[in-house]
Parts: sequence; C-alpha cells; structure tokens
Amino acid sequence: MSPPPIDAKESTVMPTTAQDSDSTSEIDALLLETIDRLCAAQADRQTRERAEQGQWPAQLWSAFVDIGLTRCLLPESAGGSGLALASALRALRRTAYHGVPLPLAEAMIATRLLQAAQLEVPAGVLAVGAADADGLLPRVAWGEQCDFVVAVESSPEGEAVALYGGSPRIVRGERNLAGEPRTALSVDTMQRIMRAPLPDAAALLMRYGALARSAQMVGALERALELSLQYANERVQFGRPIGKFQAVQHLLAVQASHAAAASAACEAALDSPGVHPDELLVAIAKARISEAAGQGADIAHQVHGAMGFTREHVLHNVTRRLYAWRDEYGNEVFWQRRIGLMVGAQGADALWPMLTAL
Repeated sequence: MSPPPIDAKESTVMPTTAQDSDSTSEIDALLLETIDRLCAAQADRQTRERAEQGQWPAQLWSAFVDIGLTRCLLPESAGGSGLALASALRALRRTAYHGVPLPLAEAMIATRLLQAAQLEVPAGVLAVGAADADGLLPRVAWGEQCDFVVAVESSPEGEAVALYGGSPRIVRGERNLAGEPRTALSVDTMQRIMRAPLPDAAALLMRYGALARSAQMVGALERALELSLQYANERVQFGRPIGKFQAVQHLLAVQASHAAAASAACEAALDSPGVHPDELLVAIAKARISEAAGQGADIAHQVHGAMGFTREHVLHNVTRRLYAWRDEYGNEVFWQRRIGLMVGAQGADALWPMLTAL
C-alpha cells in the first residue's frame, strides 16, 4: 500500500498539553485557542516558504499584533495585555508548534530587557542582541526586518540596555537551518533613542533567550511527536501499520519520553518565582530541551523514513527549527557547564537540599 498523499500532512492536530489543564486561566486558554485559529487560517506552507525566501509575512505579523501577542508582556496602561511571563511563553510555545515564521520570541526578550532597564517599549518589530565594542551585533534574529534594535552594551562603566531606531547597517546576512534570518548588523547608522544602565544585562539576555528558545522547542517537539504518531498509524507495510511493529513502537516511546521531559523542564523554569526566571532552572531546561530537540527530531525522521526528508512534507518545518534552536542562546554543553559551575559554587553539602528544593 502506498503512503498517504503528502498534502494530507499539512493538516493541523491541536495538541493536548499541560497548559490546557484546569490550572490554566480562562484568558490563557482563550489566547491559545485564538493562536490555533489564526495559524490554521494564515500560517500555511506558502507563508512559511515565502518567509524563508526573504519575504516578510506582513499580514501574519499584523494578525499577531491585533491579538496583542507582540506586546503581551506590557501592562494595559502601556498598550499591552499584562500577561505574566509564563503565560506569554506558553503562547510562544503554541506558535512554535505551528511553525510561525515571525520574531515573536525576540519581541518578548526585548520587552523584558527594556522593562528591566525601565525603558519604554516602542511599537514595531524588535530585534535584540549583544553589541561588541564597535557596535556590531552578530547573528541578530530577524535583524533585516526590525524597526528597532535593543542592544546590550558593555563598557568600563558597566552594562546597559540601549534602544536604537532607524535602519541598521547590515554587515552580513545569514539564515539558520530553519531559514530564519540571522543578521550581523551595526547600529552606527541608527539613532540611539534611549539608554539605561542594567547590571548583568548580558546574563539576562542569555537567560531570557534560552528560556524563550526552550519554550519554542517544546512546541516543536510536540508537533514532531504528533506527526510521527499520525504517520506510524497511517503508513502500512507488510499488511499492517508500521506503528504495530515493536521497533517503531520503541522509537515512538523514546520520542514521547523526550517530549515529556522537555515539557516538564520548561514548566519548572516558567513557574520559578522571582522577578527574573531562576538561572539554575533555565539552565536545566535549556540543557535538557536542547538534548531532546536533537533526539526527538532524529527519531521523527527515522519513523517517517524518506517521506520525512521531502520538502513537500510538513515535518521539516519543525525539525529544522529544533536543530537550529538547540544551539541558539547556548547549546546543551554550554548550559551543562553552567549547571556544574553553579552547583560547584554552592559546595557539596548544598547539593541535596538544592535538588530537593527544585
């Protein structure tokens, strides 16, 4: 029996995840449902492909502006919806499930840095990155499309956050494996609108970036698992679905365990107390989820076989993002070393109390 038509794989199956439980507020649930409907209507394969070719998805961006997701972390008095960071990143997780080709994570990261520095958040497309001594920001996500650049700057006087407006000078245009713009740009042609000191600004950028990418990878892992289960039940070999074979069942069980572990690690980091996410919990989440991203994507392609490597199949929309995001804002090795340093600094006697307190 031949495999099902490739176009059938573009259909969307809505995930059942931890954030859909009774503990989720009605507003959060409505936001997730709105994202599902919006993506089903506008985030189609053609939109994603055009975005990878360099065409800015203006209509899709406007739709997310209209539902308030781009400014959701701002209070209502500042034109936002006042969402908690955990709720915002759960919404971001859902957009990654749908493979939305927009800088929504960057908008949230930039917003949190500006808020921490007590600077006003402008309306528009925000890019964010760390500047070197010459004002160069390497591999800025969606830097070509931004209206403003939020730059973390270091000087002998300390670290600061600066907001620049205007057109940046593009030093080098690149794309990651998912086809998302990663641009080296300079702010020397831009106007500095605001600047404020912020101790540990670079560390906060890494922490928020790692947490945002973690949430996105969990959404992509959920979608990859769903596609694998769907394909295993539909693809027939030797007279029965391949999902009936023990070897394939084992692969799916391993893939599901990675997705579940990633979700748990992400939720722990999202629910951490404090003004900023706990550094240790973020490190654990990014390390574990980056590992799960590689393993989960590999298994998804094993289950799909040659079908999953075709451009027409929807699987690559999530697996290429998993492979790319796992390395951004520190890969698993980077964060595992950070965990070791943080644990070691506490001393051996503090290890068990620290683990039981997580």
